[in-house]
Amino acid sequence: MTRGLSDDERRKQALEAIVEQDALPMEPLTVRIKTAVKLTGIGRSTLYELIQSGEIETVKIGRSTFIPYRCIKRLVER
Repeated sequence: MTRGLSDDERRKQALEAIVEQDALPMEPLTVRIKTAVKLTGIGRSTLYELIQSGEIETVKIGRSTFIPYRCIKRLVER
């Protein structure tokens, strides 16, 4: 709560909030298949083949399929 704080204390809190925000990861945890195709430049069929072979992990939530972003980075770094 900022009520009753001096200007210096408010500035300090604002700076601390900015630092905390910068510490959060800025890349997504997962991406959809369509986004993975755009990010990698790999064709959709090839991406599904990599998923079938186990080279890329997937996470199913309901009917949606997601790929962990770390898996896409690892694929591109090979």
